[in-house]
Amino acid sequence: MNDVPATKDEEPAEPDKDELAGTEAPLIEHLSELRSRLITSLSAVAVLFVVCFFFAERIFVFLLGPYERAAGSIEDVHLIFTAPQEFFFTKLSVALFAAIFFAFPVIATQLYMFVAPGLYRRERKAFLPFLAAAPVLFVIGAAVMYYGVLPLALTFFLNQEMSGPGEATIEMLPRVSEYLGLIMTLVLAFGICFQLPVLLTLLARVELITSDTLKSWRKYAIVAILVVAAFLTPPDPISQLGLALPLLLLYEGSILSVKMVERSRRKAQQAAAQAE
Repeated sequence: MNDVPATKDEEPAEPDKDELAGTEAPLIEHLSELRSRLITSLSAVAVLFVVCFFFAERIFVFLLGPYERAAGSIEDVHLIFTAPQEFFFTKLSVALFAAIFFAFPVIATQLYMFVAPGLYRRERKAFLPFLAAAPVLFVIGAAVMYYGVLPLALTFFLNQEMSGPGEATIEMLPRVSEYLGLIMTLVLAFGICFQLPVLLTLLARVELITSDTLKSWRKYAIVAILVVAAFLTPPDPISQLGLALPLLLLYEGSILSVKMVERSRRKAQQAAAQAE
C-alpha cells in the first residue's frame, strides 16, 4: 500500500506577516541608508544656517520680544557683551538654533523614511498623525513661553531693580549670550515638555499604559511635573508655574486621548469578532 502523505489545510497568510517579506537588508545597506539620511538632514541644517546667519540680528531682535514687553518699549531694553567676540558667537548660536528649528520637518521626514520600511502598514498609519502633531505641540509650547511665561518672568526680574535719591542704582543689564541661553533653554524645555500627550498616546497604542493607569499615577505625576518645572526654569515662581500648569492640563488631556485610543481599539476588536 502506497503511503499517502497526510495533507494539512494551509492557513491563508496574514497580510501583516507577509507585508515585510523581502524587505530585509544586510547591515551594510542599513548603515548606508542611515548615512544618506544623515547627510540630507545635515545638508538642510547647513544651508539654513548660512541663510539664518544673514538674518541673525533680526532673529535676535525677534527673540527680544518678551524683554521688550516686560520693559515697556524697545528703547528700555539694554543688553551688553563683555568680550569682543561675544556677540559674533551669539549670532552664530542664533543662526544654528534657527536652522535646526526650521530644518525640523526635513529631519523628521528623513527619520520617518528610515524607519518606515520596518513598520507594518497599520503602524505607519498610526505613526503619521503623531509625526505631524509633534512639531505643532512644540510650537505651541514655545509660543506659551514666548508670549506668556517669559514676559511675566522678566517683569518679575526687572522689578528687583533699585534706583532713587540717596540710593545705589541697581539695574538689570543681561549679557547677550546669557539672554540667548535663557530663551533657548526655555524654548527647548517648553517644546519638549509639550510632547507629553504624544508620548503617552503612543504608549497607549502599543498597550503599555491605560487611562486607568494614568489616573492612578496622577498624584505622582503632579509631583514629577513640579520637580521638572523647578529644574528646567529659572528660580522664580512665575516661570515654574508657567510650565507646571500647562503640563498638568496636558496630562489630563493625555488621559482623554488614551481613552479615545482604547475606545477605537475596542471597536476594532468588536468588528473583527463580528466578521469571524
